[in-house]
This record gives sequence, structure tokens and C-alpha cells, in this order.
Amino acid sequence: METHYVLDDRGEPREERDLEVWERWFATADRGIARTAITPAITVLTTFRGVVEMPVPGEEPKLFATRVFGGVLDAEEVGHRTRAESVAAHAALSEWCRIGNAPDADVPQERGETTAPTE
Repeated sequence: METHYVLDDRGEPREERDLEVWERWFATADRGIARTAITPAITVLTTFRGVVEMPVPGEEPKLFATRVFGGVLDAEEVGHRTRAESVAAHAALSEWCRIGNAPDADVPQERGETTAPTE
């Protein structure tokens, strides 16, 4: 059984029991929460899902999702229960993508060690 949600005027989710109302809202709503282009080939996108297919009784649904498109973390997806949680997770996942895309990301370094060319 699906449960449907819309975003209120403050951008917070609320359950919508009328399927026709939800369908009209979903068809035109801007469900984007955050979008970060790390490089031209890597994007982090956070959206409002608007539907929960199998709600777990007593558990707050994960109505927001952050997903990575491209790069080492391609297809990484994380669900979030609140808008605030999704915004914080978006920032963290964006930072991980930046770190993973840094030129020296695959070179392990000890604390305080620098990578200087050897002669």
C-alpha cells in the first residue's frame, strides 16, 4: 500500500490522502531540493520522492533522496526522513564527491606528509 505526500508552503512534507490531488500536485511540483555540479560529469541531486511504497509502522518514511550521477560514487543513493536531514546529507555527499575527484584522491598520505617530487 502506497502513502502519498506533498510539500506544503514551507517545503515540508505532509500526507495527502486524496490520490487525485496528489497526482495533480506531483505532475507540476518542483521536487528538487538541491543540485550540485561537482564537475561537468558529476552531479549530486537531492529530491522529494512524494511516495512511500511500503510504509513501516512506527517508522518515519524516507521521503527525500540524494543521488550521485557520475564519478566514483555513481549511483550512490541515500534516503532521508526530513528536509533538513536531506540538505545536510547533500552537502556531505557533495564534499565526498569533491574529495574523490581531487587529483591526489587515490594517493594515501600520512598525517603531515606532503607529496614532493623526488630527484
